[in-house]
This record gives sequence, structure tokens and C-alpha cells, in this order.
Amino acid sequence: MLGSLPVRVLDDRHRDEVLAILDADPVSNVFVGSRVHAAGLDPRRLGAQMWGYPRDGRLTALCYSGANLIPIAAGPEAVRAFAERAQAQGRRCSSIVGPVDAVGELWDFLAPYWGPPRAVRSVQPVMATSAGPPVPADPWVRRVGMDDFDVVYPACVAMFTEEVGVSPNVGDGGVLYRARVAELIRAGRAFARIEDGRVMFKAEVGAVTPRACQVQGVWVPPDLRGRGLSVAGMAALVQESLRSIAPTVSLYVNDYNTRARAAYRRVGFAETGAFMSVLF
Repeated sequence: MLGSLPVRVLDDRHRDEVLAILDADPVSNVFVGSRVHAAGLDPRRLGAQMWGYPRDGRLTALCYSGANLIPIAAGPEAVRAFAERAQAQGRRCSSIVGPVDAVGELWDFLAPYWGPPRAVRSVQPVMATSAGPPVPADPWVRRVGMDDFDVVYPACVAMFTEEVGVSPNVGDGGVLYRARVAELIRAGRAFARIEDGRVMFKAEVGAVTPRACQVQGVWVPPDLRGRGLSVAGMAALVQESLRSIAPTVSLYVNDYNTRARAAYRRVGFAETGAFMSVLF
């Protein structure tokens, strides 16, 4: 039993229930699923709280409350309950992200208290593939090592700044972002094509569960775009990810980025849903 409270903070006693909800949509829930698989539900290890919403004595919806606020399997009643808890504790996240309907309803409730946001990405198609790419893979794309860090890191900063609009080096001088990039490299989840000390293509697998993984940070230098580097590079990443990381490869992309969406479709990705993001 979850008790009488409409929303409560979950712990490791609820791990099986939580994973059952997450695994019902392993592509959409890959980020949160990766955290729970790795750290469990103790807030100190998870680095966030997992809120649970019960109905008829059974856990039916979740909300990850950390650096991101992420509703999961949340209908209107659960969304309102999560919104009320979030509003009561005050904004502690840098973004709200998740399925369009749930995030839209959550933001409608929270906007009077937390607005204005820095940006709202209203529709971000979620795309996935479980099949080998139908186009040739770039043979020069490889897993990078820590000896490549000083070459790869500036490309990561350029990608982040272009995508988010703020450099990850602002604030703490890039300490946390450098640590995250290094973590992905050491885990064997950072890929790049490097020629003469220059990154030509790069991307990372940011989240992994036994059922899916999520690609992030896809980037080609602006002066090299339009040459097919992203298509061949993604084909190489997908091929290796399916072989050694997870049986499904996913990502999400802004709806207005028509060039990227077309490139991903050429690699074999198909749209499976849509996210919305509110950035602070």
C-alpha cells in the first residue's frame, strides 16, 4: 500500500512497481529508466525524488523530480497532483520534459508560479529503431577515449551552446559538464569521427537500459553540414549500439529541425511519440 497521500516519495521498496511502469514504454522512459536501473529509488543515490501517484491502491503514475521534472504515464488527475506538489516545494529543476500532453498540462498549472521560461519546445518527435541502418556506416566513426578528451570537449560545448542557447561552461566553469562528458567517454558511450585533430561528427549514448538507449549530442561542424556526415555517422553509431549497448536506439529532436529529422529517417529511425520541453 502507498498510503493515503495522493503523492508520495518512493523508495527501493517500490522498485519493481516503478520498473514495470517504465518498461511499459521503454523508449519514452529510457532516461528515467536508466537512472532507476543504475541507482534504485533512494533519493540520495538517484540524485532526485521519484514521486508516485496511486489509484485504487496501485501505483499508476510517476514523476521524476530532479534537475529535470519528468511526468511518466500521468493522466490529468496524476498531472494535477504532481503539479500541486511541484508548486508547493518551489522550482528546483532546470527543465520540464516528457510526453506532450502531460508536460503541456503540467506547464499550464505551473506557468503562473514558475514563468517565464527561457524557452518552450512544444513538439519534439521521439524516434527509434531496432534494425540495422539501411545506409552505409562511416568506417571512421569510433568510440573515443580519454586521450581524445581535449579534442572532443570543445565540440560538445559547441553542440550544447547551439542547442540550448547557453554555454555549459557558464556558472561553474564547466566542471559538471566536463565530468559528464568524461563519464560517457569512460563508459564507452561517446562516438566521433576525428580527422587531423578536428571532430567531423560526434554523438553520445546518454541513457541506457536493458531494453533501449538514447542518443544525444549529435553534431557536425557548421561548415561541414550537408555532406552526409551525420547520416553515415549515425549509421555507425546505431550499428554499434545495437550490437553492444541495447536492442533499440532512440532519440528526440525538435520538430522544426527538418534536416535532422530527414537524416534520422534515412538511418532507419521512425517516430514513436512526441515530447515537450520547458527550459528555465
